[in-house]
Amino acid sequence: MARINLLPWREELRKERNQQFGVVMGVVAAVAGGAVFLVHLYMVSVLEHQQERNKRLENEIAVLDKKIKEISEIEQKKRSLLARMNVIQELQSSRPVVVHLFDEMVRTLPEGVVLDSLTQSDDTIALKGIAQSNERISTYMRTLESSEWLGSPRLSVITGSDNRHSFTLTVKQTWKKKAEE
Repeated sequence: MARINLLPWREELRKERNQQFGVVMGVVAAVAGGAVFLVHLYMVSVLEHQQERNKRLENEIAVLDKKIKEISEIEQKKRSLLARMNVIQELQSSRPVVVHLFDEMVRTLPEGVVLDSLTQSDDTIALKGIAQSNERISTYMRTLESSEWLGSPRLSVITGSDNRHSFTLTVKQTWKKKAEE
């Protein structure tokens, strides 16, 4: 019988399959590497695009922050100007009040009463003076009570002798109420 050796044929087939397996593995590795590389490039481009968007947003935020600061400064100036305008309007409206106040002081002052000092704090006026008698001080207080511009007189201190009585009196201005009415 003839001897046929099948081993080299199998070995050749095994080598050929190993080569095919190596080629397929190389192709798969190359395709996988290419896919990973392409995914990496895509992710890098997405990341760069997002960073550009973030920079643009940060720049816009900085611009808007400057505008907000300017707006707050303008609003502060506006409040300051409005406060000044209110003060000016109050001064304009109260300008004739001083004249009326002194006119009313002269009209209500009875004979025998002399005022030494007049001090104003908001709508309260402190009067210090000298009167010939307690009755004259009482008359003065009654005329102040019936006055259009003054009211609510309160006698704080009264001292003195027979014909010379020093007094301290506080009275409220009522002109603001009249102006509102």
